[in-house]
Amino acid sequence: MTSLTRPLVVPIDLRTGSGLLSRLLHSENSLTFAMLRLTLALVLLPHGLQHMFSLFGGYGFTATLGWMTGTLGIPAPLAAAGIVLEVAAPALLIAGLGSRLWGAALAVFMATAASTHVPNGFFMNWFGTLPAGSEGFEYHLLAIVLAIAIAVNGGGALSLDRILAARTANAQ
Repeated sequence: MTSLTRPLVVPIDLRTGSGLLSRLLHSENSLTFAMLRLTLALVLLPHGLQHMFSLFGGYGFTATLGWMTGTLGIPAPLAAAGIVLEVAAPALLIAGLGSRLWGAALAVFMATAASTHVPNGFFMNWFGTLPAGSEGFEYHLLAIVLAIAIAVNGGGALSLDRILAARTANAQ
């Protein structure tokens, strides 16, 4: 059965919740999904480090928060959560811990980010001819699809999710 035909709903044992936990942790031993998980994480993490810690020429937490709240109009608690998510989710995806959860969270986050770029059109600023921050949303679409694939299928091979899923299955 492919990931598109495999049922996503699993009976939940209401006494232990093990059905839900097993489903959240389950992942095929797939190198493809491991590569998708690591690619998404390694592309998003430097951007998050810019926003959180001023690394790689970024402005840091306070300035990024001010830009998100002032320029974009995002409420401060959501903007702060987004900045933390940009660092925490990729780091946890690298480890393969909570891959489905973080994939879903990043899909929503990147959809929100894409919505702020829609007025700029589709294309990124490949040749540096546009002012900074006026790029299109094509990059965001790729990240959204990668994140959804991880949320639906899990983190694949070499993930802590697979180790925890095996231990959860053995404990039952």
